[in-house]
Amino acid sequence: MSNILRFLHTIENLKRTKRTGWLDNGIKQPESIADHMHRMSIMAMLIDDPKLNRDKCIKMAMVHDLGEAIVGDITPHAGVSKEDKFKMEENAMAQFKEWLGDTEAANEIVSLWHEYEQAQTPEALLVKDLDKFEMIVQALEYEKSDAKTLQSFFDSTQGKFKHPIVKQWAEALYQERTAHQSK
Repeated sequence: MSNILRFLHTIENLKRTKRTGWLDNGIKQPESIADHMHRMSIMAMLIDDPKLNRDKCIKMAMVHDLGEAIVGDITPHAGVSKEDKFKMEENAMAQFKEWLGDTEAANEIVSLWHEYEQAQTPEALLVKDLDKFEMIVQALEYEKSDAKTLQSFFDSTQGKFKHPIVKQWAEALYQERTAHQSK
């Protein structure tokens, strides 16, 4: 029981850790990692695609950044290689597995995280899309609330969405941004 509590206390860091990209851009009240993961999970609920296991997508969105509770939010600009970032997060997931034991829940959490990282399944590819899409939704919200221009976030995702529903959402978001900018 104490290891479950240790796990829960550790993942509380996700609620307190603000997303680095927003801090680096001077956002006054940036979202936490947990905020980001929560909205991604809701987005996964909204996807109506019979070819996907929606429950798996929701769970994957809930755990995809879990390792950041230990390693923090490492952005591409942090000077850490993708390989090193992966290894650090993989070690964090191994620590969680050790604390939670060889349980069905622990195995599912680690398996979903690995599936997301490998980005080979339709579900993982959708959640990758949602990760990027949630970021630009948040970017637009910060452009509105903080009177900032966060073009680099939009540039980093332009043309990268694969799932047709997320593509539609992104196009609608781009239109909303254009309308906001012309005010």
